[in-house]
Amino acid sequence: MLVVDDSALLWRLVSDVLGSADDVEVCGAAVDGLDAVEKVEALDPDVVVLDVEMPNLDGLGALSRIHESKPRLPVIMFSTLTERGATTTLKALSRGASDYVAKPTGTGSLAASKATVAEQLLPRVRALAGARKVVGSTAPAARPAPVPVAAAQGARPRVLVVACSTGGPEALSTVLRGLPPGFALPVVVAQHMPPVFTTQFAQRLDSICPLTVTEAAEGDVVEPGRVLVAPGDYHLRLSRSAGVVRATLDQGPKENFCRPAADPLIRSAVSVYGAGVVVLVLTGMGSDGREGCRSASLVGGRVVVQDEASSVVWGMPGAVAQAGLAHEVLPLNAISARLATLAAASGLRVNTNGHTNGAVTNGTANGTTTGLPRTAFGSDRVDVIRR
Repeated sequence: MLVVDDSALLWRLVSDVLGSADDVEVCGAAVDGLDAVEKVEALDPDVVVLDVEMPNLDGLGALSRIHESKPRLPVIMFSTLTERGATTTLKALSRGASDYVAKPTGTGSLAASKATVAEQLLPRVRALAGARKVVGSTAPAARPAPVPVAAAQGARPRVLVVACSTGGPEALSTVLRGLPPGFALPVVVAQHMPPVFTTQFAQRLDSICPLTVTEAAEGDVVEPGRVLVAPGDYHLRLSRSAGVVRATLDQGPKENFCRPAADPLIRSAVSVYGAGVVVLVLTGMGSDGREGCRSASLVGGRVVVQDEASSVVWGMPGAVAQAGLAHEVLPLNAISARLATLAAASGLRVNTNGHTNGAVTNGTANGTTTGLPRTAFGSDRVDVIRR
């Protein structure tokens, strides 16, 4: 792998950490974007760790140049936990970067910094290097066939829960952009992402998709026409009180080494909506979401996962599929249409023509007011009625 950073201290730290792993070889280091472009051509690494802010040619410019000649080469952005760093990193993800890792800050010692880099970076390097070899191979490694799962019980969908990690920002963007403006299900998202990044990620999604997207806050109402993204370093869960479903946030123990994590969000959705839960597991490293999907399947909910060919890393969706918990395994470009079909079967409708013809009721609308105030997003009123 190739390490690119204009700070000698940081590239030595990263090189030392990665080089200490038996299964990772650091083939070189570059001091700026131009140097990176040349060394990618000369060394042909399996993965590149790329700094965001560098002289001569920055990370965004280097990423574009690298992918001109090697479009499938995995690139991990190495970014600061700042608004500026988050903005640039999200741009890089939209332009083909595979993942990102935050630079260690405030760790207090070199040993702690190395431990942070090892925890965050090594698993990503291994996952992305392995994914590249599978994609580039003429004979992909055989996988056991997914265990068949009983069909979903046919309950009307009431909520969409999305889980994603490595490659997730762009996959989720693709899915949300493809949904119709009248998509009738509330959407809640657990994307493995640190603080600051989730705020800007939600803002970016809001600017490109037909639904209203916000970073979840304590007490937010979960309602059709709205997407709530779990904030960095907090678990997002759902709870119902007086007939209204709301978001709750906590900093409980990490699950699957993550906070936010998908499993607690899915479990909470199952406790609120039962068989009305639809879970979508997109590309991501690890197995977060598998046990939540097990809970959803046991009560008759529906589980959809992204297929291996269109995933950056088929860890999370693969774990669900191989456990026999996926009702459908779909390519990324087919997911939005399938979700639209499921939402249409919900019997709910988001009315965006400004007329008041139903009550917002979190899946129990019956044409009468239930205490939850009608909500206007921009100039559109969101009303839910049962067909």
